[in-house]
Amino acid sequence: MTSQIDEFTVAAIQMVSTPRVAENLAVAADLIAEAVAGGARLVALPEYFPLIGATDVQRLDARESEQGGPIQSWLAEMAAKHSIYLFGGSIPLRANTADKMLNTMLVFNPEGQPIGRYDKIHLFSFEQGSEKYCEADIIEAGPPKPVVVDTALCRVGLSICYDLRFPELYRAMIGQ
Repeated sequence: MTSQIDEFTVAAIQMVSTPRVAENLAVAADLIAEAVAGGARLVALPEYFPLIGATDVQRLDARESEQGGPIQSWLAEMAAKHSIYLFGGSIPLRANTADKMLNTMLVFNPEGQPIGRYDKIHLFSFEQGSEKYCEADIIEAGPPKPVVVDTALCRVGLSICYDLRFPELYRAMIGQ
């Protein structure tokens, strides 16, 4: 484990994303710069920050390979430009199943190098009358294994949104 410091600033970015990736990246870049100007050394973006509100087809079309893509390059560039640890909320990556995607958080160090990856494990579903929402329709669950990232600032356990409802994930992170 890397050494830790006693005090540092974390920024949790909130934004109103749209289905337009380029527009969302521009807004996120401004918010990251603002957070860094305020002293943030670790910045976390929200789930689906590059394209929320998109249709399933749009999200599937935006999938990137695990070898890279424009969103991943942008995340690496932002981390290096601002010399921060950047937690990339989540982005769509290609899954093993052709018509699905992974909901993936990527973490980059201050040099812009990837240091962590977490594929969302717990997929949300809801059905009441005619209202139905099922992430598993287009998202493939990640491996049921906790992911913890060591930074020079602290250790961080990775999870995405609905994972909060499953405390066993966080209990398992303690031993990592």
